[in-house]
Amino acid sequence: TMKKNVTFKNRAINMAGNVYLPNDFSDNKKYAAIVCVHPGSSVKEQTAGIYAGKMAAHGFVTLAFDASYQGESGGEPRYIEEPAARVEDIRSAVDYLTTLEFVDPDRIGVLGVCAGGGYSVNAAMTEHRIKAVGTVVGANIGRIYRENNPIQTLEAIGKQRTAEANGAEPMIINWTPSSPEEREKQGITDIDIVEAVEYYRTPRGEYPTSCNKLRFVSMASVLAFDAFNLVEQLLTQPLQIIVGDKQGAFGSYKDGQELYRRATCEKDLLVIEGASHYDLYDIPKYVDQAVKKLTEFYGKHLK
Repeated sequence: TMKKNVTFKNRAINMAGNVYLPNDFSDNKKYAAIVCVHPGSSVKEQTAGIYAGKMAAHGFVTLAFDASYQGESGGEPRYIEEPAARVEDIRSAVDYLTTLEFVDPDRIGVLGVCAGGGYSVNAAMTEHRIKAVGTVVGANIGRIYRENNPIQTLEAIGKQRTAEANGAEPMIINWTPSSPEEREKQGITDIDIVEAVEYYRTPRGEYPTSCNKLRFVSMASVLAFDAFNLVEQLLTQPLQIIVGDKQGAFGSYKDGQELYRRATCEKDLLVIEGASHYDLYDIPKYVDQAVKKLTEFYGKHLK
């Protein structure tokens, strides 16, 4: 699979992406394409890039990119997690794919992992150039953060905004504990957080631009975001949901079940036995099962 570094625009922001091309790529052919959307705190070189590479090997043109304000993409201030921007990132990625001579603009899909899965569903509701929607351990990031004292957090955000408006330094927090040792010290034992630290903060999955930094005040818009709001009404495209059956704090199993129950479009739910949330990021045994299903799904709906 060939990988090319690309840039494209999300309004005034320069977005950084990687386009993956099929092995037998020819400029003269028109390909189906898939936008691959990374999890919260992640970058294009991590799990989104793994899936992008594997789907390209199965004949699709794929695009993985860094979210606005994060990684190698532009946008100030840095380290914002902004749901509206994340959704617009996906629309802008579709814009970019339509400019490529070798992409068929009528055969574009989206594939999101973890929070990227929630954002993908949300974007597809209002972006009907997307013809097929896939999620791997897709999670509704707003729900995750609302489960832990949201009102208290919003009060703290208000105080922090006031402080920053009056000259205080921006408050930058960590997405996860900064190392396995730090996690142990905090006494956290939930499988999803244990494995998040294992994936992002050790050589298994770490990448320099995935720096574990989050601008605290941006959490206000995350807390008010519901990835699945209006899904019954606006999501008409075929939907493939993939989760593992080992459940943890991030609740992707629960979100997958809820999305499957609520969606009124053509839909399928695959539960991969023995897989945890993070097994489906990079463990070949489980990723390959997901890719097999996704290849069939996009092959059928982007043909």
